[in-house]
Amino acid sequence: MQQGTSTADASAAPAFDADAAARLRRVILQLARSMNQSASTEELTPTQASVLGAIAVRGPIRISSVAELEGINPTMLSRVLGALEQKELITRSAASADQRGVVATATAEGQRKSARIRERRTEILVGIVARLPEQTADALVEALPALERLTDAFARRP
Repeated sequence: MQQGTSTADASAAPAFDADAAARLRRVILQLARSMNQSASTEELTPTQASVLGAIAVRGPIRISSVAELEGINPTMLSRVLGALEQKELITRSAASADQRGVVATATAEGQRKSARIRERRTEILVGIVARLPEQTADALVEALPALERLTDAFARRP
């Protein structure tokens, strides 16, 4: 054993400190930017693709729920929904249970476009990971449960 290194130090898990948080944040943002570029092949902005995806997967869905899921202010969401509606990718209608609420639903073309974006993002990611060392790919798979728990924790935060 090296001088100054104890058995406890060697087996201790690395601390998740401010530096680790900053590194994780940078990595997540860069990955998100990289994945969002795939939406441009479908002539959508990253925000439009994300909103369309939320509606296609969860719809019919209340507009207020989309705003909450996507973290978009109502003015911006209104513009995004207007663009998606103009491209005939979604429809908006009154909620059946509450006529004051508005519900968005993906059209058949919106469903197809959203599926193409998801498939393209998956293809890109699989292709890139395939070029990484096997140990790195294995580490990514092992990290998935922790990242999923992190995502869930964000969704439940007050």
